Amino acid sequence: MVNTKEIILKTSQSLFGRFGLKKTTVDEIARLAHVGKGTIYHYFDTKEKIFAEIIEKETRYLSQKLSEAVQQEKTPQDKLQTYVLTRLIVLKELVNYYSALRDEYLAQYSFIEKARKESLKAELNMVKSILEEGIALKVFAINDIDLTAFAIVTALKGLEYPWTIETTTMSLSDIKKKVHALLVVLFKGIEIR
Repeated sequence: MVNTKEIILKTSQSLFGRFGLKKTTVDEIARLAHVGKGTIYHYFDTKEKIFAEIIEKETRYLSQKLSEAVQQEKTPQDKLQTYVLTRLIVLKELVNYYSALRDEYLAQYSFIEKARKESLKAELNMVKSILEEGIALKVFAINDIDLTAFAIVTALKGLEYPWTIETTTMSLSDIKKKVHALLVVLFKGIEIR
């Protein structure tokens, strides 16, 4: 059985990913989804509500992928590396989620601000849990777990855009080398010992 709501969401996700929230119209969504505008309004009051549902869906997808990848690793170091790598790869797939987290014009929407806060909280919790495991296993020496988790997550957010652009032409092996180099700085620091 065809799920009309899912067709509308998939079509919208593609259009929003290509043209953004501002430039995508309900008329375009209806035309490409092969439904009437009235059908769209039956499921969603506005295109912003469609976008909000897509952001929620993509947020859950990212969280699931990160959890699955991290759980497969044995050591805290490998978990952190896998977290960074998986995050980078999955964010490239989630154009709408990525734009919701980055585009300033979207900040006016309360659902975007909520998604940003929830995303930050989830990422901080995941990184904190990896760091806590590393401390318990005596492989990490950290004085302030909250601050360290915040620094790592903030650094990753700062690297998102340049790495997303740069890694479009890189092999997975090259991306892994970059992530590893970043984590060597994190794990070993920059001071001569």
